[in-house]
Amino acid sequence: MEVSVEGFEVLRKIEPGLTICRSSRIKEEHKYYNVAENIADRLTTNGYRIVTDGRPGIMEAGNRGAQRGKGASVGLNIELPMEQHFNPYIDSDKNLDFDYFFVRKVMFVKYSQGFVVMPGGFGTMDELFEAITLIQTKKIGKFPIILVGTKYWSGLMDWIKNTLVNEGTISLDDLNLISIVDTEDEVLEVINTFYKKYSLSPNF
Repeated sequence: MEVSVEGFEVLRKIEPGLTICRSSRIKEEHKYYNVAENIADRLTTNGYRIVTDGRPGIMEAGNRGAQRGKGASVGLNIELPMEQHFNPYIDSDKNLDFDYFFVRKVMFVKYSQGFVVMPGGFGTMDELFEAITLIQTKKIGKFPIILVGTKYWSGLMDWIKNTLVNEGTISLDDLNLISIVDTEDEVLEVINTFYKKYSLSPNF
């Protein structure tokens, strides 16, 4: 079966889903691994399902936390030169493989009721800014975008405020699309506050 069709069928059944984005290079002993696992645990115990890209590192922590919280644990995998295996904490019936990044990103964006963005590299930035752009241009419905780790993200946010806003390449209101937090309690508060105003539904 074409994986995009299979992906739509699987993800349609696990709403409301939250995507955890992040670095695959962060190891289990790193503080952000523990933070991501606790966030996923807390979210699943509050009725959300966790979706990651299925690889090691923070995605593993997200899937691990989802299983610890006895919630749905989804992995949307893609084969990469240095990372060709999925993590062991994905539900067996929710472990999907993709050949192309763009197909996988469609799945993330359509069925995510929020992006929880942990520290990461270029791939994390790609998914973060694509989501922001799609919401900003009203190509998809608005959902919470939460950056976890004030220390990690403050330099980027300062640059956005002091350069992009000041140069007029984005508006000050665009900053309202992003929240920065440090704890699982804050993540849950941002998501629950948002969905007191908006309905949980696919984004397009």
